[in-house]
Formats: sequence, C-alpha cells, structure tokens
Amino acid sequence: MSEQVVLLERRDQSLLITLNRPAARNAVNAAMAAELAFALDELDADSELRVGVLTGAPPGFSAGMDLKAFAAGEQPWVEGRGFAGITERASSKPLIAAIEGFAMAGGLEIALACDLIVSARDARFAIPEVKRGLFAAAGALLRLPHRVPYNVAAEMALTGEPLPAERLHELGLINRLTDAGGAVPAALELAAAISQNSPLAVRTSKQVLESQRDWSAAEGWERQAELFAAVLAAPDAMEGAIAFAEKRPPNWQTH
Repeated sequence: MSEQVVLLERRDQSLLITLNRPAARNAVNAAMAAELAFALDELDADSELRVGVLTGAPPGFSAGMDLKAFAAGEQPWVEGRGFAGITERASSKPLIAAIEGFAMAGGLEIALACDLIVSARDARFAIPEVKRGLFAAAGALLRLPHRVPYNVAAEMALTGEPLPAERLHELGLINRLTDAGGAVPAALELAAAISQNSPLAVRTSKQVLESQRDWSAAEGWERQAELFAAVLAAPDAMEGAIAFAEKRPPNWQTH
C-alpha cells in the first residue's frame, strides 16, 4: 500500500492538512504535490469547511523539494498550481500555515502561498537555493519583498542563511508566535475566528487582497466596486446588519 503523504482531518469548520513524509523532512515529491492539490480542491469544494490549516508532521514543516526524487525524474509540480500543488494557486478559502521546526527552500515557498503564518518561536526559515547553484523560483522572490522589507528579502535570497521565527515575527511575516508544539492549536484558533464571519465576505476579501497588486489605482476601485455590489446583494449583508441589531450571532446563508 502506498504511503499517504498528505493527511486530512476535519476540525469543526477547518480542514487540517498535514504534510506527512517525516523521514524525508516532509520534502515534496510528485505524490505529495498531487495530494496537496487534491486537499486544496477538497477544501474549496466542501461548503461546510471555511478555512484550511497546513502543517507538517514532526520534525518540521517542510525542507522543500525532494532532490533525490527530482534527480530520479519526478516532477513535483501540478499543472495550474505550480510547485507542491500550491505555490502558483492555493485555495479560494483562507489558508493558514502552522510551522514547527523549519520551513526551508520550497517549504518556505509553500508557507508564503498561504494567507497567514503561525509559527513556533524556535522555528527557522530560509531560502538556501543559491548555495546549490539555484534560486528560489517557486514564489519566494516574488512574495517575500511584499511581506518583509526588501533588504531582508535580499539578505535571505542572496546569502541563503536562515532567519529565526522571532525576527520574522518582528518584521510582520509571521502573524502569531507560539511555544514549541503550539503552532497548530494557535492556527486552529485563528481559523475559528475567521470561520465566524460570512464565507462570501471572507472569500471576496481574500480575492481583493490577492488581486490588488495587479490592478492600477483606477482599476482597483472599479473592480472592488463590482465585487462589493455582489456581496451587498447577497443575503449575508442583510443578515449581518439584522444580527448586529438583534445582538445575536449571524446565520450566514452563503458558502
């Protein structure tokens, strides 16, 4: 029987996705890329699920691409989704990375494809590809300069040296720090807070956040107005107002 390299577990309205190749430091081979892409499809397709939490089985999050598998001819990319089945297109629903131990090379790029990052304070992060004659081409060089100061992104990319979670938390890349072993519980707590909100409003907010860098100022206001009109016309907008007036939790109608 083949190894199940991505584990799925429902936690209330969240889907906990675990990269599960601990003996290989959760390095990504073709099977893991395909299974992670499938997990993201499952998250988006299930109306009962609101948020995904992505983590790695101990000892850490992910060491990136499985170089041995790659040398043997495996291609850990998924058409339309990129490396690991996530770096070019993740999920339409919010996705939180919960990191213990390390997120190295493509492992950091997987985390950067998520919307939020929760990390144990002793975790380490790096894009060491230049040490192997490569560069971080699965999203780190495109995303990091927007999420930390340029000079920090440049230091990580050009030296390949790791930075600790506490430093990256100070710089804003990491949303929440926890003690060792606490990343998944803290990420699920954050997911529960998101799950209380209108699924349509959350999904549309994520869409605007992801798209706005490609819009001009004028286009941004125009596109946002179109999306806002659709949200305003949906039942959740009225339900939110009524629930607020009646001092009760809202009963969201959209998914």
